Amino acid sequence: MSDPTLGTSLPAISLESTEGKSVKLPEDIAGSWTLLYFYPKDDTPGCTKQACSYRDNIGEFKKIGAKVYGVSLDDLGSHENFIQKYSLNFPLLSDPNHSLSEALGVYGDQEWKGRVFKGLSRDSFLISPDGKIQKVWRKVDPTTTVEETLQEISKASGK
Repeated sequence: MSDPTLGTSLPAISLESTEGKSVKLPEDIAGSWTLLYFYPKDDTPGCTKQACSYRDNIGEFKKIGAKVYGVSLDDLGSHENFIQKYSLNFPLLSDPNHSLSEALGVYGDQEWKGRVFKGLSRDSFLISPDGKIQKVWRKVDPTTTVEETLQEISKASGK
């Protein structure tokens, strides 16, 4: 079944970034292949594994000219602590009002240990240089998603 966001343009949304300025989507990422990966919460086991894997492979993404942004509902202070604690080398975006998360179908009912709550699923989106959603991964495995996304970007970009 095809994802409803596939082939659509990113919504025009501005999010605070750990780079010290807001990132205006889609215009601030135009012209580059970009991976937006959504994760539930800073400094939790699965999210830490995933972030550290992107950190360890960021050179490969840069080699093919791709940008990587992690996105969660956490505030910038939490993001800064997460970056410092694990020496993350890519920006994190804060979506506290879940505007981007809702627009992309990432925010909603989640279940953990039998408890249902509102939050983010672990989803990733490959954005083409023209701001369109090229590929969507839903409910990814934090340990394998980095290699999958890197391969897909490499294939899509021809690099």
